[in-house]
Amino acid sequence: MIATAFAERNLKEILRDRLNMLFGFGLPVVMLILLSLMQKKFLGTEGIFSLENFVPGVAVFGLTFISLFAGVLISNDRDSSFLTRLFTSPLTGFDYIIGYSYPLLPMSIVQSVICFLTAVFLGLSISINILLAIVTLIPVAFLFISIGLMMGSLFSVKQMNGVGPIFINVVLWLGGIVLPVEKIGGTFQMICNALPFIHSVDLARAALDGNYSAIFPHLLWVIGYAVIIFILAVILFKKKMKG
Repeated sequence: MIATAFAERNLKEILRDRLNMLFGFGLPVVMLILLSLMQKKFLGTEGIFSLENFVPGVAVFGLTFISLFAGVLISNDRDSSFLTRLFTSPLTGFDYIIGYSYPLLPMSIVQSVICFLTAVFLGLSISINILLAIVTLIPVAFLFISIGLMMGSLFSVKQMNGVGPIFINVVLWLGGIVLPVEKIGGTFQMICNALPFIHSVDLARAALDGNYSAIFPHLLWVIGYAVIIFILAVILFKKKMKG
């Protein structure tokens, strides 16, 4: 009951920040519309610039803002001494982490649904694979939530203002969202393939394309990173609690 009340409070805090909510939910939609207009007018409708190819990347890009929501919320609670007062409650360290992450998961799903609905409005063919792509984005959302929890445990609010944009750009460029990584190749491609972001995008692309055999290799990368980062976030948060 206490953990549920804590989760509800966190949801209200996130929804209260209307400017960040506007950017988090609106920017991916605007990006999707602009890319769609560009590819229809200048680039054609096939290949890497097809709607089916860049929609999953934009959906993953939208989840970076979920990381920022989590990171800013935790760092703000730390800086305002809210957590210090809350430590008198019977909540455990794991309860705190669940309380912060629980409200973000449904928000992640809603954000993914909005991206794909926008894509359908722009011309994406309706199929069962859209639903599958949204489902495959759930472990991706857990990955980004875990990253946000870790950042919130490490950085202050002022530091998050600098770390956040850097993180968004890392995902944008190393995730193969704005440029095909395989066209660059070399060391850059090796670095991208070693990180979970490009696997997150390729996971959603494989699901949307109906390439079911390609889903599981990318899914294992995403889940592996998510579990490791979540464990690190719990350890770091508990360390901050003791401090």
